[in-house]
Amino acid sequence: MLDGIDDIDWVELEHAYGPADDVPGLLRAAGSVDARVRDEALEELFSSLCHQGSIYSATAAAVPFVAELAVDGPGDRLALLWLLHGAADGTGREYQQVRRAVAVALPALLGLAADEDPDVRRTMVWIVTACEEASLPLLPLLRARLETEDDAEVRADLVTALGLLDVSPDIRQARNRALLSAPEPLVRRAAATDLLRTAPLPLPAALVESALDAREAAPADETHHPWPGSYRPLTDRLMDDPDAALRAVERGLPLAWELTETWRDREGDVLPWLAEAAKDAEDLCQVARVGAALDGGEPAPWLDPHLRSEDPALRVAATHAAVRLRVPGALGLVLRLMDELPEETATLQLTPFIAPGTVVPAAVEVFGAAAEPVARMVAARPRAEWLDVLLRFPVLAAGCVDDLVRLLPASAGVLGALGRAAGPSAARALRVRAGAGDLTAASALVRVTGDTGPVVDVVRALPDAVARRAAAVRVAGELGPPAAALLPLVEERLKAPDRESRADAAAAIWRVTGRTHDTAPVIADQLARHGDLHDPHLGALRALTAMRLLPAAARPAVEHISISPRRVVSGFPCDGTPHPDLEARKLARGLLALAG
Repeated sequence: MLDGIDDIDWVELEHAYGPADDVPGLLRAAGSVDARVRDEALEELFSSLCHQGSIYSATAAAVPFVAELAVDGPGDRLALLWLLHGAADGTGREYQQVRRAVAVALPALLGLAADEDPDVRRTMVWIVTACEEASLPLLPLLRARLETEDDAEVRADLVTALGLLDVSPDIRQARNRALLSAPEPLVRRAAATDLLRTAPLPLPAALVESALDAREAAPADETHHPWPGSYRPLTDRLMDDPDAALRAVERGLPLAWELTETWRDREGDVLPWLAEAAKDAEDLCQVARVGAALDGGEPAPWLDPHLRSEDPALRVAATHAAVRLRVPGALGLVLRLMDELPEETATLQLTPFIAPGTVVPAAVEVFGAAAEPVARMVAARPRAEWLDVLLRFPVLAAGCVDDLVRLLPASAGVLGALGRAAGPSAARALRVRAGAGDLTAASALVRVTGDTGPVVDVVRALPDAVARRAAAVRVAGELGPPAAALLPLVEERLKAPDRESRADAAAAIWRVTGRTHDTAPVIADQLARHGDLHDPHLGALRALTAMRLLPAAARPAVEHISISPRRVVSGFPCDGTPHPDLEARKLARGLLALAG
């Protein structure tokens, strides 16, 4: 056994941990009569040859010997077949070479397709399918196995494999339609899933119902599946059609959140399902985000248990949801929360990414002037995390300047917005912080005193050239003409390797100079190459809107953002704030209206 293993120059091959000179010894150990030795060797082979789905040059060389051990060795046949499947399904520069090696080994393995162990038979189906076009000569074998197989799971996998490999769409569809009435729910589900994979959009309603019926009879977790990339899990395919996805939600699939994250204008459809399923603070953050897109204003009695919860996270998140939904009495809930749980309301973090403590600024954002009682409480009991709400209430901010000075640096933005009304004590405090290198304080000082010297000094004193240019862009974008002394640094940023940085620099130059001939095209270029849009593209849309310009290069992207039925700008993570795609669409439509 393992003849020829020493004829391979293993040291010239690589696996996950470097040179593969240890692979021959591991393969021999995998054929040991000692079960413990075999198991340890097989674990090492998995880790080395198929490390977290990655494959290597040594993987291809090892495949024939792994196949030999699976057929004739004393070890765990199923585990060895899983290793072969991992090799055929792996990713890496050598994936074609590895897949060919597995395909070459398949004829010696075909007897296992009729093994007495159904798990072995299933894994053989996975291996054959992972080899894709190299497995086409084995289609007659798969069809014959489907006729004789008596295990429902293996039959279902054969249906999926044939669907992915069969070169005749008519034969595939006829077989799957017949199997929609098979006695085994798993088989019906596999047939419906494969038919939906290639069905035209919108998906046929009757076929969707058949798939949902089968799934209801045979639920399955498709998060991890053994199939190649051409496979589409049922839930993924349903998400291609928002009406089909909504029908799945109505039938109990937990797709409500994914539906509204994928498709626009579905918030009203999914809110009842998200509300019903809300069990924790993260669920309520999703409700808040969905509610932000709706007119709201209706009572939400289903929030009451969460609002009364002893868990501070639930109370904060539920109050945030009430605000975003504009539930009657929501402002009173915010005031109560600020009084009863000020620390949690200000600082609560559900995860490193999700902070529903935004409930206080959210109240001002949603209710505007009507949220003055909330702003008054902030002014009376200022906390660093709440101060931005005073940006909308300058009179209240001016009345608590001493507290704002005490809360520097968090209050720098509010003091800067007050301008000269912030007074001499604020100016002195900002100057001290600016002298210590605080860029935000230095920018605020310009607004309070008109003195640009400190902010220029802070930027120029930064030790790193990239940091200096980035800071110059930030300051110029915030201050406009008063930041003219920083223009040389901003101009340098126009040479940045990424379009995002160049667009930011162009917008800052426009803010300082009013030039559009050489700045608008740079911003347009970022939008023109839209691909997967994310938050920075909102900056480009805002800049062009402020310029009241729509360069021809950006128009297709702006039109796409304006009319796409799918989300265009990504919205991860969910912190209960409105989906950024809402602003993107609004900006795009406004820009098109300006441009005509």
